[in-house]
Amino acid sequence: MKAWWSAVKKRPELYIFMLLVALHALGNGFSDAIFANYYKEVYQVTASQRAFIEFPRELPGIICLVIVALLGSLGDLKLSLIAQVLSCAGLTVLGLFTPPFSMMLLFLYINSQGMHLFLPLTDSIGMSLAEPDAVGKRVGQIASIKTACAFIAGLIIFFGFRTGFFKFTQGVQPVFLIGAGFMLLAIFAAFYLVSTAKKRGIAAGQSAKKRQKLLFRKEYKYYYMLTVFSGVQKQVAHVYGSWVIIDLLHKGTDVTSLLIIIASFIGILFYRALGKWMDRFGLRTMMYADALSFIIIYALYGIVVWMVTNSLIPADSWRVMIVYLMFVLDRMSMQTAIVKSVYLRSIALSPEDVTPALSTGISLDHVVSILAAQFCGLIWTGIGPQYVFFFAALVSLGNLFVASKVPKK
Repeated sequence: MKAWWSAVKKRPELYIFMLLVALHALGNGFSDAIFANYYKEVYQVTASQRAFIEFPRELPGIICLVIVALLGSLGDLKLSLIAQVLSCAGLTVLGLFTPPFSMMLLFLYINSQGMHLFLPLTDSIGMSLAEPDAVGKRVGQIASIKTACAFIAGLIIFFGFRTGFFKFTQGVQPVFLIGAGFMLLAIFAAFYLVSTAKKRGIAAGQSAKKRQKLLFRKEYKYYYMLTVFSGVQKQVAHVYGSWVIIDLLHKGTDVTSLLIIIASFIGILFYRALGKWMDRFGLRTMMYADALSFIIIYALYGIVVWMVTNSLIPADSWRVMIVYLMFVLDRMSMQTAIVKSVYLRSIALSPEDVTPALSTGISLDHVVSILAAQFCGLIWTGIGPQYVFFFAALVSLGNLFVASKVPKK
């Protein structure tokens, strides 16, 4: 305990940032993880409408690039404060009211803008605060904190919906208000981080005074390719993976939250190990493992969904456990995203490139995400849900190609 407190006093900005990440992750845990059930139970959306909702949810990822370019002179720490304010504002309104569908999309967009703005800042600030010889370790710790918070939120959500304390049938949504409360605490943590860093003369993750509006360099082409593939994989994992359970198996929030609990519990240990593996085995090996995991999991997922649609796995049968297993494995495969951020940092021509490159990558990711959501929605309703996952497996071959281009050292 004494050694830990000594470390905190030595580098308070690092541990305040970890607290900020934890509070933001808890806020997301009480909102983002259960939005799919919210859409289904409150607004009775169809598969095509579910695909349309991804437009206001993913658009902030594109606008994120503009915000970072316009407000880049403020520095990454102040931008992280703005991100918490936006996240809190959008979620507070969704918690206090059940607005009409169009208004719900507006406040969903505001909340999502804060979330997406904080995404590149988390990696950029975290890597800049990390010790030079322990970047993978610190990135893994931060990712593990986020997963642990998702696990805690999932537990509370599971028991809340199981006991009836949480339910989407009422006007006020207590589950969202709890998430907004954590976002409010995150605002205070971000403010404290800004003041602490200022006192200590630290500009964590801060880019040059004049940021480039777009950072497209041929040296980063493979990183941008990875973000494009990620846009498809993310939609399949978080949108259509959940929709299999919600729409095809007709399961409620308690089931999806329980699955997230399981995936988060495994992820707490997995993330810490992943960071150490990157430091030990190198990026090339980890990127090969990342690529193969996507290909294998989505191919298997497609086969399992085909079995569901052909009633080979009835919703009331114990065999439905195989669907749950694929959901957890799919979530696990998405957790290797931190490998891409560390890869970018390893090839960056200068530290000032990292945040704008991450933001550009996220914007590319979300352009593809919006297109992929609509395309996969057409595949789902047109030729069958299983082909959404086969399509994702095909796209993931691109990850294997990029891994082959990473230098051995």
